[in-house]
Amino acid sequence: MNERSDYPSVKVFFAMWPGTAERGELKNWQNRLHRLCGGRVMRFESLHATLVFIGQIGTSRLEALQLAAQEVDGTGFDLCLDSARYWGHNHIAYAVPAEVPEQLAQLVAALEQSLQRHRFKFDRRAYKPHVTLLRNARWTDAPLPVMPPVNWRVEDFALVQSTPQEYRVLARFPLRASGG
Repeated sequence: MNERSDYPSVKVFFAMWPGTAERGELKNWQNRLHRLCGGRVMRFESLHATLVFIGQIGTSRLEALQLAAQEVDGTGFDLCLDSARYWGHNHIAYAVPAEVPEQLAQLVAALEQSLQRHRFKFDRRAYKPHVTLLRNARWTDAPLPVMPPVNWRVEDFALVQSTPQEYRVLARFPLRASGG
């Protein structure tokens, strides 16, 4: 099911998109980490946590991709980003949660199952939620400093198009309110 190069295509992924307040708190992390690690700061408006990376698909399949996402029945949840980490192999500083909420694991699994049913190819790997803060950073194996937790209420997820200039949210998919 490879896309032919003579048809228009877009590069897309599903992500959780934080609100302005959460992005502001992550921006504070970026400022501190940038002083320590250098590198390139990710743009404020593009901070996100990827759920499933799709890659290039034909624009004619975007509607089917949105329908697959609409079939996902997930519940909203709280995500607490409470640790800064560094991946030396690709020079990225990022924020992670100490614990992955069960609703997040269920959301990713349900989204992957729906994409499979609709015959979409996607990046298959163990899910590790994170928000990339810096690229081209330099750090050692030493732990990064403790950062104040960023509490994020996740109430939807988004289909996002990646272009060389920006990430563009194409559609949002609400999650059910948690019952309690």
